[in-house]
Amino acid sequence: MTKSYLDLRAATESRDRSLREKVMTLEEATQLINDGDDIALGGCTASRTPMAMVWSLIRAKKTDLSFSRSIVSTEGDLLFASGASKNILSSWFTQGIVWGVSKVMRAYTESKRAHYEEWSHMAIGLRYRAGAMGVPFLPIRSLFGSDVAGLLDNLKEIECPFTGEPILLVPALNPDVALIHVQRCDAYGNAQIDGLQFMDIDIAMAANKVILTTERIVSNDQIRRHPDQTKIPFITVDAVVEVPYGSAPHECYGMYEPFFEHMDYYADLTKKDPDAGVQEYLERYYYGPKNWTEYLSLLGVEAMLDASRRGRNVYDD
Repeated sequence: MTKSYLDLRAATESRDRSLREKVMTLEEATQLINDGDDIALGGCTASRTPMAMVWSLIRAKKTDLSFSRSIVSTEGDLLFASGASKNILSSWFTQGIVWGVSKVMRAYTESKRAHYEEWSHMAIGLRYRAGAMGVPFLPIRSLFGSDVAGLLDNLKEIECPFTGEPILLVPALNPDVALIHVQRCDAYGNAQIDGLQFMDIDIAMAANKVILTTERIVSNDQIRRHPDQTKIPFITVDAVVEVPYGSAPHECYGMYEPFFEHMDYYADLTKKDPDAGVQEYLERYYYGPKNWTEYLSLLGVEAMLDASRRGRNVYDD
């Protein structure tokens, strides 16, 4: 249900916006998330996915979490299969185009063990935008003529007060927590994003709490040298966690590309038996490692170096 504008404003005004260091460990940041929270994930498909936070949430055995994201990839499979979430809102649910629609998602939703709420890509973006603006809804036309609109309960069709034509209204989406991975930020939470920003800026402004994971923490002086690159300001951020390869096996633009062989391995693992395959994956890569470094070692040094080499090529002449 859409939250009251006045309640949202009161919550926003009560936040601590002081310039203070917010650096903490992955485990400490995870404790900022409560069972039952609505969580927005930054990035899109296999790009800048906050995989380290997803990994930590699952290991902490958080439950009853609802997630939203522009396009959900393998992290959605793992959230369903681990029991961390039974509800995911997105415009598409797939590991990636070459692998097709998620077989784990189909297994869980068709058996009624979990729910996938599908919106159009534009509609999700406008819902986050409304949340960021502090308004209860925004108008949209793109869902007219789509079967998706007929499956959604919280759309409103009204007569436009200016033209008299029909128009749809989508409700604001204000997550309890936003999890966003960036290339770099300072200790205060001023984050710079290279490449596509996706819906991350609106997500950060719409959420009541923002946890940033970053490839590296840099000095505030370095941030100030290129202020035009700062996309998420410190006033929205509650936690900063330095996690190298924090999107692995997904990509982080300019740093590393997807670990394609690993993603092929996961697709093959879940192809014949989605339930058994995803549980085997969780046991090996999520429940087994003692820490994130050990998780990365399971991905393999050679795979990490290869992904990094390919990722840095975008800066070559």
